[in-house]
Amino acid sequence: MSAPFSTLAEFEKVLADAKSADPEVVLAARARNAQLTKPPQALGRLEDLAIWYAGWRGTDRPSIQAPQVVIFAGNHGVAAQGVSAFPPEVTAQMVMNFEHGGAAINQLSKAFGAKMTVHALSLDTPTADFTTAPAMSEAEVVEALTVGWNAVDPATDLLVTGEMGIGNTTSASAILAAIFGGQGEDWTGRGTGVDDLALAAKISVVNAGLALHSSALGAPLEVLRCLGGREIAAMAGAIARARIEGIPVILDGFICCSAAAVLHALNANVLDHAVAGHVSAEGAHGAVLKKLGKEPLLDLGLRLGEGSGAALAIGVLIGAVACHSGMSTFAEAGVSND
Repeated sequence: MSAPFSTLAEFEKVLADAKSADPEVVLAARARNAQLTKPPQALGRLEDLAIWYAGWRGTDRPSIQAPQVVIFAGNHGVAAQGVSAFPPEVTAQMVMNFEHGGAAINQLSKAFGAKMTVHALSLDTPTADFTTAPAMSEAEVVEALTVGWNAVDPATDLLVTGEMGIGNTTSASAILAAIFGGQGEDWTGRGTGVDDLALAAKISVVNAGLALHSSALGAPLEVLRCLGGREIAAMAGAIARARIEGIPVILDGFICCSAAAVLHALNANVLDHAVAGHVSAEGAHGAVLKKLGKEPLLDLGLRLGEGSGAALAIGVLIGAVACHSGMSTFAEAGVSND
C-alpha cells in the first residue's frame, strides 16, 4: 500500500478516515477474560492491555508473532545553536552502530523477537535552523511522512517507532510548546545532558522558534513543518500507517511523543491504537503523556531514545496477550468459579 497522500491536507484527511477497534471483538475479549482461571482483575492492567490489543487485531484470542521496531534518523539545523552535548556527526555514527547491531535498541529488539529496520533521512541535508526559517518545506515534510508510512510492514502485529537525531529534543520541545501552550521553559529539558548554561540557551532557542512561527500555532502540521525534524515527521507517518492497518503501537519517549502529539492535535481519537511504553527521565515527558491521556507501562528512568523504552515494553504486552489467549477458562480447566 503506497502512501495515499501527496500533500499535508491529504495526510490530514487520511487520519480523519481512520478506522476504530472492533467493538464486537472487544466485547468477546472481555467475556473471555471474565472466564479465565483467576480472580477478577487479578492481572491488573495486563487484562485491559490484552482486551485493547484484541480489539485492534480483530480476534478475541490474539497472539503477538511479528513485532516491528523502526528507527528514523535526521539532522537538525538548530543543532548549530549548541543545544546538544554532542555534535551532529554523532547521528550518522549512531546509524552505523544500529546497522551493525551495536546499540541498545538492537539488543532489546532481539530480546523480544522484533524485526528492526533503520531509516536515515537526508543526513547530509539538515533541516533549516527554525530560529531563522521554517525547518522544512511542505514537500520535505510529506517526503518524511511517506518514509515513515512505507517503513511499516503491514504484516507486523505490534509497532515501536524510535529515533536518532542530535538536536531533536529541542525540536520536540518547540513542537510541544506550540501544540499544548506555554513557553520553552515549560517543555525543555536537558536532552543529552547539557549543563545549566546550555539549558538556558536551549530554552531561548525554543522561545525564538515559537516567536518566529507564531502564525503556525493553530495548525498542527504547520507546527511540524516549521519546528520539527524529518525523523519526527517519519515517526508520525509510521504511527498513522499503523492506525490505518489496525496495528497496535507502543509509544516511546519524549521525542516520539512529540510526533504523536501532532497527530493527537489533528484528531483526538487517532492515538486510540497506541499505549505509552514508559515515562522517560526527560523532565516534561510525564506532562506530555498526561496531555495525550496515556498512562505509561514502565518507569525506569530511561532517557536514551532509540525506541528503547517502548521496545522494553513489548515484553509487557506479549505477557498480557499470552495470558489472555493461553490461559484456560474455568470450564476448560474443570475449576469451580462459583
